[in-house]
Amino acid sequence: MDAIRDNWSEVLTAFGVTIEMSVLAAIIALVVGFLLAALRVSPIPVGRAIGTAYVQLVRNTPLLLIMLIVAFGLPELDLRPELNLNSWFGLETRHALLSFDVFFIFATIALGLYTASFVCEAVRSGINSIPLGQAEAARSVGMTFGQTLLQVVLPQAYRAVIPPLTSTMIAMTKNSSVAAGVGVTEATFAMRKLTNDHADQIVSIFIGFAIGYMVLVALISAAGNFLERRAAVS
Repeated sequence: MDAIRDNWSEVLTAFGVTIEMSVLAAIIALVVGFLLAALRVSPIPVGRAIGTAYVQLVRNTPLLLIMLIVAFGLPELDLRPELNLNSWFGLETRHALLSFDVFFIFATIALGLYTASFVCEAVRSGINSIPLGQAEAARSVGMTFGQTLLQVVLPQAYRAVIPPLTSTMIAMTKNSSVAAGVGVTEATFAMRKLTNDHADQIVSIFIGFAIGYMVLVALISAAGNFLERRAAVS
């Protein structure tokens, strides 16, 4: 573990980047995923077709390919966003935390959009678990599709959706390692750098980073279990 101990600050910074990417990608995935789920159960045929096409296309495309297209294809269209939250909050830091480069942004967007397809299916399965009569009763009293979905169906589907969403968020956090392929200095990128510099400590480096990922997964699982217990009580 000497390599990890001697480079502890870089390891923490790399895992910080992984956490940042996972949180931002989760926000994108949840927002887009819920919208896609609404389209998938929409009474409008065009909406259902759009939602289905997105899910089928994205779920059957490797994440690395999507990241490569977004990270290297969009710049060819002269789309090069820059975001630095340090200036927003008046913070000065030399770490990667709160300082995002273009590849970080593109990789996060790609990860969020990819995960959105799985969020969509998790939410749709929860919606389909609610008896059709619930929606029909809401529509019979004059509620619109949006009102029925937000006020009647989703609150009841909440309990059924939490476990698959937790699994999806865990998979997304582990999938963030793919961003190393486009040059984002997250945990896997740092691990690869350390193994190149300390070839005699490969096993201990692998174990150290595996423990780091296990901690992240445990935190997400704990959050999911907490929400599931809260839902069971309510």
